[in-house]
Amino acid sequence: MTNLPGLYNYWIVIVLMMTGFYVVIARGNLIKKIVGLNIFQTSVFILYISMGKIDGGTAPIIVADTGGAEVVYSNPLPHVLILTAIVVGIATTALGLALIVRIKEAYGTVEEDEIFAKDEQA
Repeated sequence: MTNLPGLYNYWIVIVLMMTGFYVVIARGNLIKKIVGLNIFQTSVFILYISMGKIDGGTAPIIVADTGGAEVVYSNPLPHVLILTAIVVGIATTALGLALIVRIKEAYGTVEEDEIFAKDEQA
């Protein structure tokens, strides 16, 4: 229990994740849903980056002389994967916004309830 305040980044991840999840579920506006998905996605990024950091760890670059000391390296793989995920996230956000623009042109609204009502009338 004494280490609980030291894990504040995981608390931030939980708060962001639940906030994004709530926005996606509770809101009917499609743009707000995209924003909620981006908040959720950011929390996953922070989670992976937090897990990849090691206290006292250095970049995984091997030097010729370590002076007999044992060197602890941080794993670069989570950071590389997150860079890729950021690019994919931007692309999917752009696609989602483009689809919302087309929905707005077709239905005249971006509210889910109004779109469903217009579909029921047709």
